[in-house]
Amino acid sequence: MRRATFTEMNCSVAQSLEIVGEWWTLLIVRDALLGVTRFDEFSTRLGIARNVLTQRLDTLVEHGVLAKEPYQDKPVRYDYRLTDKGRDLWTVIAALRQWGDKWAAEDGAPVITTHRTCGHTMTVEPVCSECGEPLTRGSLRVHPGPGARGNPLPRHH
Repeated sequence: MRRATFTEMNCSVAQSLEIVGEWWTLLIVRDALLGVTRFDEFSTRLGIARNVLTQRLDTLVEHGVLAKEPYQDKPVRYDYRLTDKGRDLWTVIAALRQWGDKWAAEDGAPVITTHRTCGHTMTVEPVCSECGEPLTRGSLRVHPGPGARGNPLPRHH
């Protein structure tokens, strides 16, 4: 059950949580990024109740994160494939996994990702898309964007 709604909040983080903020949703996306496409495989891998899985998949399809493609006629069964919108969640999942490896995995990282080209362990490192300089919270300045309403920024930014 949804504890809150952020539909009226003019914030991209809040609006993203409307789509992917429910329990299980990012784990479904994680598995889709790993190549899982079938309902039964999501169900088995996650141990999620079928009705909850159905709701989460429907929401992801409704919001264009997954596309539902039939692979069988009688009975009709579907593959759930990531769209470009869904594949763009890769950096979110990778950063969340990396944070979890550091702060929540007491026995160490359950999964290590390596870069195919160089073979080294991969970490998510934010850099400026223009100059390539590493980004930190202190190196950024926040300005109202084209969708800003009222005063979207705290007093001291």
